[in-house]
Amino acid sequence: MADQRGSKSDKGGFAAREGALGLLSGVLEHHEQMSDLLRGIGPLSGLAPSDKARAQRLALSTLRNLSRADAMIAQFVDRMPPIEALNILRLATVEMLVEGEAPHGVVDSSVTLMRRGQQSRKMSGLANAVLRKVATEGPDQWSKLPIPVLPKWMRKRVVHIFDEATVQAIEAAHLAGAPLDITPKDVSNASTIASALGGQLLPTGSVRLHKAGQVSELEGFKAGDWWVQDAGAALAVKLLDPKPDEAILDFCAAPGGKTMQLAAAGAAVTALDISKKRMATVEENLSRTGLKAEMVVADALEWEAEQFYDAILLDAPCSATGTIRRHPDLPYAKFGKDLDEMFPLQAAMIDRALIALKPGGRLVYCTCSLLTEEGERQAKTAIERHNLTEIVPDPEALGIDPAWLHPNGGIRLRPDYFAECGGMDGFFMISLRKPG
Repeated sequence: MADQRGSKSDKGGFAAREGALGLLSGVLEHHEQMSDLLRGIGPLSGLAPSDKARAQRLALSTLRNLSRADAMIAQFVDRMPPIEALNILRLATVEMLVEGEAPHGVVDSSVTLMRRGQQSRKMSGLANAVLRKVATEGPDQWSKLPIPVLPKWMRKRVVHIFDEATVQAIEAAHLAGAPLDITPKDVSNASTIASALGGQLLPTGSVRLHKAGQVSELEGFKAGDWWVQDAGAALAVKLLDPKPDEAILDFCAAPGGKTMQLAAAGAAVTALDISKKRMATVEENLSRTGLKAEMVVADALEWEAEQFYDAILLDAPCSATGTIRRHPDLPYAKFGKDLDEMFPLQAAMIDRALIALKPGGRLVYCTCSLLTEEGERQAKTAIERHNLTEIVPDPEALGIDPAWLHPNGGIRLRPDYFAECGGMDGFFMISLRKPG
């Protein structure tokens, strides 16, 4: 397989397709997260940057449209083939019907991929026949297929929290995918950056790019004028409302978007995270943007602060169920089995963060989750345990709809918010004050 990479056949996209197939295998067969597969030596090792980007895009698009692809393929087979062959058919179906690639090249590459697989080598004829039917009959049927739904373990919980209509709107947002959001280092320069990049300035202050291309080649990236960060995630720092020279602790800092927001606001930032590898990414981002923070690699539940902080931002580990529009691999890599371990961890982190917070100080707790157990309920019990008070946010100052404020406190963001321009990650966040 490696001999195809860097050869003339790459012009036809074979290397990218092969890489995308490797990513699909890792997620669907081995239940690995895409982020883990993209680190170090993996399915995309040795690919040119453009092929890596294309392979990742193809894999994400296939995962986002998986149930639709299966429904299309099922019409043309007596029974579904083994997973190795099925993934090739899924990838090709999505590439033709969603990505708009020419059928001839897609079919030829798929036949070659079939011949190379251990389980699929005898199914090249099947691939040729099925994909030619998909190419001719699929375009008229594709938009009529049902929108992919959340996995059962997640959907049942989310329907109970919201309602069926809301969950359907969330699922539609997941299918639509996510544009690229960036956070300007200088918030006063957001309009200029949006104009230079052909982007859209959101009411929250983030800049949204609907056709980004290669991120590292965009104007202002190498100069450190901005960084990639979903609009929902960027709101947490706005809610904290950092002031110049305040001592602020970013309690779970990696990959560093919030750390950079805090530093850009002039705060004296301590960035804490348990992962040395992920903190290396934070350091790289700080270096690129010319921002500074004290870096601490340690277990947050064991680390002893040497000072009290004016404010603390705790973006706690969670199920990440609010980020599926950007990470469609999550439902296949996670099965809800670790949720029971997550809830006490979040509570312990809140308790630990409050030890380092000065009396009267501010704590923003947030999770990129749709589940109330990780958000609203976690905040309620923390308020009761520590006699905390909520700092009620001003929706106008945050650039959000007042309806996004939760009746019992905090802000509830959903993927179907800002749906007309591409949605946003699902988050719960709340600003709390420690007794003085």
